[in-house]
Amino acid sequence: MDGCGGSTLFPLHRCKTIHLVRHAQGIHNVEGDKDYKAYMSPEYFDAHLTQLGWQQVDNLRKHVRACELLKKVDLVITSPLLRTMQTAVGVFGGEGYTDRMDVIPLMAANAGNSGRPAISSLNSPPIIAVELCREHLGVHPCDKRRCISEYQYLFPAIDFSLIESDEDLLWKANIRETQQELAERGRNFLNWLWTRKEKEIAIVTHSGFLFHTLKEFGKDCNPLMRKEICKHFANCELRSLVIVDNSMIGSDSSTTNYPGKIPPGPGVSDVDEFAKKDEPKS
Repeated sequence: MDGCGGSTLFPLHRCKTIHLVRHAQGIHNVEGDKDYKAYMSPEYFDAHLTQLGWQQVDNLRKHVRACELLKKVDLVITSPLLRTMQTAVGVFGGEGYTDRMDVIPLMAANAGNSGRPAISSLNSPPIIAVELCREHLGVHPCDKRRCISEYQYLFPAIDFSLIESDEDLLWKANIRETQQELAERGRNFLNWLWTRKEKEIAIVTHSGFLFHTLKEFGKDCNPLMRKEICKHFANCELRSLVIVDNSMIGSDSSTTNYPGKIPPGPGVSDVDEFAKKDEPKS
């Protein structure tokens, strides 16, 4: 806006707050960050977190509680791979699981060679797994998921109902998703968020997905803001952003807007007379 210092106004009900989290360090990151070819190794299939990764999870867990972010999050969305689900439940899960018949855990004990006790679903926001926010698809074994039936045993309280196939039909051994295809998938994911009623959503995903999705946005921003939006995520880094429904995809009406009905008092004609008295003289 001219004369407003670059500020822009949007209706509140056309906005959502998203808290983007890259998964903590996985076993594939240790060698892959040194040599990109290491990501081709079959031993990193559906890579789980390292012990350092779990320390990163513990640190972020403390942070989201200290800043009271956990109280604000309505929903957690996770990519359905081992490292992202371990990160999601470790950061946003409940405290002190006990073996009670009426409560199922978010994560079973020692899931994915974690060496961790079970994680409770008590006082945790709902967590759902969504294929759209997976990492760059194809070729790299670390980005291939297990069967959903296996994950359901490891993560009993995660909701997998939005995933259509038990087996991974998206990952191809000899075809790598293009960067443009990944960015388009990211845009479809953000558009899908507008079909959700939740207003504050945490998303646990991957560095490639985040980078190629976010660089599609902010092209008309100040260059420093664009740089802040598009820079690569560190392991277990969290960034909070606001997204705006410019295309009116969302259908929800505002819960706080008020139409300004005339309160009991003088008649309409009297109110009009009062307004005329206050009009500036030409």
